[in-house]
Amino acid sequence: MNYKSQLAKNTVIIAIGKLSTQILSYILLPLYTAKMAVDEYGTYDFVCTISLFLCPFITMLMEECMFRFLLDADTEDKKKSVVTQTILYTVIGTLVFIPLCLIVLNIVTDYSAGLKAMFIIFVISNIMITLSNSLARGFSRIKLYSLSNFILGIFTLILQIIVLIVTPNAFGMLMANSIANIGTALFIFFKLRLGKYIGKRDGKLMKEMLRYSMPLVPNNVSWTIINMSDRLLLTAMMGSYANGIYAMANKFPNIVTVLYSYFNTAWKESASKIIKDENKNKFYSQIYHDTKKMLYAVTLLLIAVMPFAFPIFVNEQYNEAFIYIPIVAVATYYSNLSSFYGGIFVAFKNTKIMGVTTFIAAAINLVIDLVLIQFIGIYAACISTLVADVLIYYYRRYKIRDYIKLKELKMLIPSIVLAITIGTYYLKYIPNFSMMAYYIISAIILIFTIFYSIVINKVMLGKIVTTVKNKIRKKA
Repeated sequence: MNYKSQLAKNTVIIAIGKLSTQILSYILLPLYTAKMAVDEYGTYDFVCTISLFLCPFITMLMEECMFRFLLDADTEDKKKSVVTQTILYTVIGTLVFIPLCLIVLNIVTDYSAGLKAMFIIFVISNIMITLSNSLARGFSRIKLYSLSNFILGIFTLILQIIVLIVTPNAFGMLMANSIANIGTALFIFFKLRLGKYIGKRDGKLMKEMLRYSMPLVPNNVSWTIINMSDRLLLTAMMGSYANGIYAMANKFPNIVTVLYSYFNTAWKESASKIIKDENKNKFYSQIYHDTKKMLYAVTLLLIAVMPFAFPIFVNEQYNEAFIYIPIVAVATYYSNLSSFYGGIFVAFKNTKIMGVTTFIAAAINLVIDLVLIQFIGIYAACISTLVADVLIYYYRRYKIRDYIKLKELKMLIPSIVLAITIGTYYLKYIPNFSMMAYYIISAIILIFTIFYSIVINKVMLGKIVTTVKNKIRKKA
């Protein structure tokens, strides 16, 4: 099987494990928005974001390093040593984190004792699920990785529905996620027989792994700062309500990130495996073109369908979020393209570039937030994220030339189509503009974007259709 086919196969396997449950989560979005008050949702989202910020400091992203080193490990002893160093460092980091976290929470928050305890449990559960997923990927157990994510999704949804019916608050939602994370992580550890991979400490290997993983920390943390600074400053300067609205504005563009994450998980493995191939430039360019066109199409369609989807899925108390979605969607497009470049940097084991680019962008994001939130509110958070993501994308695009040559696509016509779609989206805010005319024009644009997206991706879609037909014929 060639690299492209393997990448496609792994992407499909990963998607099968995640997509069905994530579709259900959006179908249930009306329940979430109807049951949870905006300020409770804002608190829940804030804690989730803080958790994402803390985890890289606790683990030094040794789990990401473990994944990359396991791909190169050619004996069971080497695999055992890599896993051992990762677990040792993660356990030590977690034990240091718990008392420090309690001290900080007592100083800077007025959370109840129960919420503080749940905060810590939630962080630990995220560390466990991330570690278990990296183990499955590192051992190339993609089917197990997919299955575990399916179990996690179903488990989380069931528990969240129970919480929303019984006690719809931030504490309950965090508890539901924590139980699901810990249960799924233990399942993966059991299936992989983790015990047999626990051995002795290897100081030399641990130092080598830390040299690889530490530059990933500012990269990962900076991505989190780009998101967290928005939420932190909105909460501090405008309250949890504003953060709840901003979180809902991110909910739909996050669909693009979710869909891309299926591919990106498989892409990191494929990009690393093909690094020694003579035709790697051609392979990287083909995948880059397909990825860029598909991401563009999904972003375009998301914006075009929102005038019809948003009122169906979202309770009216969140209506203000509608106006911010196109800005966040475009930012998400550039963020995901940057992640594609990140996969190539990981393959070349150069993690410093990733850290530098995202750190600078995070600083710019924070400055824009500080300056503009007091004047334009939630718009500042959206604009700062867009500026940061665009900067990361173009800087990484420039630096990638030191490793490989990627041919760029012509984006003039796609940019015009996107501008027209966004312009149509905002017609409803023109004073006295007929809503009937708005929905008619929006429907025309939606039909056009569907047609246009199919046209620009016809080659890739044709290959997918042909592959599916051949699989069906073989089975028949």
